[in-house]
Amino acid sequence: MNPDEIARLIEAGFADAQVEVRSDDNTHFEAVVVTEEFEGVRPLARHQLVYKTLGSLVGNEIHALSIRALTPGEQ
Repeated sequence: MNPDEIARLIEAGFADAQVEVRSDDNTHFEAVVVTEEFEGVRPLARHQLVYKTLGSLVGNEIHALSIRALTPGEQ
């Protein structure tokens, strides 16, 4: 997996997300996901929504993923 592939998968799971994914080793990733869909959603639930877009890749091809999940107003 590479950051662009992960960003595309996350973007596909949200109607209007702005997604940026970084990695130094293509195993450990950092994602910033900004979408209005997070409005009124607790932080843990936001992370779960992002993990859902990646399915079984998390823990396999994606060894570790750090997520910042924000609404547009929280940027």
